[in-house]
Amino acid sequence: MENLAPCPKCKSEYTYEMDNLMVCPDCGYEWDPSESSNEAVEEGLVVKDANGTILANGDSVVIAKDLPVKGAPKSIKAGTKVKNIRLVEGDHNIDCKIDGFGSMALKSEFVRKA
Repeated sequence: MENLAPCPKCKSEYTYEMDNLMVCPDCGYEWDPSESSNEAVEEGLVVKDANGTILANGDSVVIAKDLPVKGAPKSIKAGTKVKNIRLVEGDHNIDCKIDGFGSMALKSEFVRKA
């Protein structure tokens, strides 16, 4: 039996050949092994800041504009630096802790990568 490459999407080792393509029975992904293997299969969540820069877990960001906080007497000021962000699915796709406010969920469109 030949030693076939694992699936680049789900890493399953149970791949097989079909015509000139490789197929993964677990996730259904099909790819051409003769194409460059440097092409990244998009994995997971892609979050971009206000400037279009891709963010990652653990990045530091700066608030781009004053953000009112529901139930708080003051807003988060533009220029506030937020360290060690976590990316999540949903409308507010950044979870973080902000000094003086605590745990917070932010929209990526209101931050810039620091």
